[in-house]
Amino acid sequence: MGHPYPIREIARQAGLSEATVDRVLNHRPGVRASTASTVRQAITDLDRQRSQLRLTGRTFLVDVVMQTPDRFSSAVKAALEAELPSLRPAVVRSRFDFREKGRPADIVKVLDDIRHRGSMGVVLKAPDVPEVADAIARLDKAGIPVVTLVTDIPLSQRVAYVGIDNRAAGSTAAYLVDRLLGDADGDVLMALSRSVFRGEEEREIGFRATMRNRSADRALIEQTDTDGLDATVHESTLRTLQRHPGINAVYSIGGGNRAILQAFDAADRSCQVFVGHDLDRDNLQLLHDERLTAVLHHDLRHDMRLACHIIMQAQGAIDGPIKSVRSPIHVVTPHNIPTLPTS
Repeated sequence: MGHPYPIREIARQAGLSEATVDRVLNHRPGVRASTASTVRQAITDLDRQRSQLRLTGRTFLVDVVMQTPDRFSSAVKAALEAELPSLRPAVVRSRFDFREKGRPADIVKVLDDIRHRGSMGVVLKAPDVPEVADAIARLDKAGIPVVTLVTDIPLSQRVAYVGIDNRAAGSTAAYLVDRLLGDADGDVLMALSRSVFRGEEEREIGFRATMRNRSADRALIEQTDTDGLDATVHESTLRTLQRHPGINAVYSIGGGNRAILQAFDAADRSCQVFVGHDLDRDNLQLLHDERLTAVLHHDLRHDMRLACHIIMQAQGAIDGPIKSVRSPIHVVTPHNIPTLPTS
């Protein structure tokens, strides 16, 4: 039971005598299990309070850099701003750089600019390409920790990843699509934004593997390189539906769900099952309208809080090991939509 505290301080926190605490710490006989538990809890409380004292009065400037459609970046910003009060006594100030599309060089320039002007940490959603990994390495060398969000860059020097297990999410989507289609004929459209995002690639791998095991005869049709933007998604989906008349289900990995459904309507085609990701403003409305069957959701407020805590840990302000965290996957239908912060 290692600790840095004087016995007197532990005794005061536990409400026990110094002699009793001494017996517990030195594993002497004659101590009840409940008393030993009280001492352990006192040490845990002192650890937490020590971190709180180190946080008091400190300001952490965190940069959030994302390549993603506005509907998702708006949800992330709202989630972070809703969590800021829970991060007290530390003060977290945030800067945002959001772009809906662009070259990896654009992200690299943003990250290098952050390194030059300084930051306490970066929360990043970006393509998994070598030049972005190199920019992360430069930030790490400058003492600026990077936490990847939603989609990982695992071979980089990021300090941790926060988000769902994307392969498990893809498998969950496959289970839902297969069970809901049942014995009905039909093929499945898999809509990605870009395969350079590791998270989307992992979702696709999980979906393909599970569908192959459950329904090997059902064709899986891939659509990608749309950046998840409505105009390009709509055009691409129309072309895909024309080429593949058997499509009657969708697993939307990269978003643009309103545009996908508009393409089905324009082609006078029905979509029996539609599984998507994230409770952004479009998906919330589509769920209310029962145009989406289910959305695989993870709590962005929880993710942003964790990302900030990891940055504080990396800066030595909070004790504890720094590690990646997989968020729980929630299956949301029109009947169990949670309340979310508004942007």
